[in-house]
Amino acid sequence: MSDIGSEPESLHEPEVVDEVARVHDCPAVVDRGQEIVHVPRDRYVEVAKALLDDGYSLCVDVTAVDYLEHPQRPLPAGIEAERFEVVVNLIDLENRRRTRLRVQISDDEANIPSLFDLHPGTEAHEREVYDMFGIVFDGHPDLTRILMPEDWVGHPLRKDYDIGHIPVQFKEANA
Repeated sequence: MSDIGSEPESLHEPEVVDEVARVHDCPAVVDRGQEIVHVPRDRYVEVAKALLDDGYSLCVDVTAVDYLEHPQRPLPAGIEAERFEVVVNLIDLENRRRTRLRVQISDDEANIPSLFDLHPGTEAHEREVYDMFGIVFDGHPDLTRILMPEDWVGHPLRKDYDIGHIPVQFKEANA
């Protein structure tokens, strides 16, 4: 049973993790038991490679968030908020650890290097992020749409995507 008067966990300040920040020279926090490493865009592949060498051999997810309507979210000192954030979840199967990488991506330069060479399983995830958000993964072997038709204009999960004029096709119903 929960205390109704208690403060929601999401309002608590995340705990700083010094070891990760020292090892990879990136700010890191623990939020709701999840280790989160805030990686500068220019060090994205370098830090992902270092974590792979540390045993994080499984990349289970690559996704993105559009913070167009929430530009003032809390981030560690030294990390400047941008419109987009690429989020990568890595698992160390041998030591039963998981970590999350968060990388800020500007609207002006919505591109980031691909992790395909380190984690080939990211191929479909990166295509989905490209398709839905328009973030380009440099060096990806087949960066084409995966969910939307090839002739689709725009990226539907962007907060500024105009959803009011989408033609809807219905199958003819037999009475």
